[in-house]
Amino acid sequence: MGGILIEAASLLGGLALLVGGGEALVRGAVTLARRLGISPLIVGLTIVGFGTSAPELVVSVLAAATGSPGLALGNVVGSNMANMMLILGIAALIFPLAVHRDALRRDGLMMACATVAVLIVGATGRMEAGHGVLMIAALGLYIFGTVWTDRRKSGSEVATLHRDEAESYDGLLPGKGWSVALAIAGGIAALAAGAHLAVVGASAIAGRFGVPDEVIGLSVVAVGTSLPELAAAISAARARHADVCVGNVIGSNIFNLLGIAGAASLAAPLPFSPMMVGFDLWALLAVSLLLFFFMATGRIISRREGGALLALYILYMLWHFAVPAPAGAA
Repeated sequence: MGGILIEAASLLGGLALLVGGGEALVRGAVTLARRLGISPLIVGLTIVGFGTSAPELVVSVLAAATGSPGLALGNVVGSNMANMMLILGIAALIFPLAVHRDALRRDGLMMACATVAVLIVGATGRMEAGHGVLMIAALGLYIFGTVWTDRRKSGSEVATLHRDEAESYDGLLPGKGWSVALAIAGGIAALAAGAHLAVVGASAIAGRFGVPDEVIGLSVVAVGTSLPELAAAISAARARHADVCVGNVIGSNIFNLLGIAGAASLAAPLPFSPMMVGFDLWALLAVSLLLFFFMATGRIISRREGGALLALYILYMLWHFAVPAPAGAA
């Protein structure tokens, strides 16, 4: 009994450190960027849009490097599923989520392409370092192209969206240099310690109950590392900044698929289990297309559609814990 309590405490304590560390790092980095005169457009697109994915990054890279590739891939896929169904579902129930047409056309399409790319790599059975390099390069090109385009069209809906994302973190820290340095250093330290505790605890629990690493990564770890996005989404929805909520989720999903999966594959090759290839990657694509349909039909995610997304997430989780994993999934 004592062993499971220690493992659970390690997992939950690690997730708490990841959430707190990621929040501190983003706040410190945003404050530093604003003090250095970096434009809100770039801050919103890079630091805020991708900074909230820092917990997923450190967990997946550490899991891959320490021999738990299933946990690394499960965290990436599970975080995207949680972003689209759990986070947007809850936010839409609070207040219907508006969608910018230009953001949907460009960023939504990029998210769909990144999903298809991971599905294609999954069909090979293994994500190698070469795949990771290409995925990170694609992410870099996307960021460069987005900054270049939005700076040329500074008054566009998408450029305004990224500025709003940056402003949502404005004034969260005092302007003194020591507070910024403390937030950044403390955030990095908390992320490193949290990732170690979460990976050790999750792997131990998976082994104790015979649950595949992928399932632990898809569920408990993915939800835990997605808590910063959930908090930001609830805050944005309550403040009627629904476009910021959708923009954060799309940006996070792109970074998860290209940046985090790519970085994890550089730490160690990532084999795809039969469960991941046969079900989860296809489910990820299906939910991405469903979300794209919701956004495209009315440029809004209604409360009814939010409820449908949340119900689908519950069913997705129940399926994983009710249906035995196929051979080779562990």
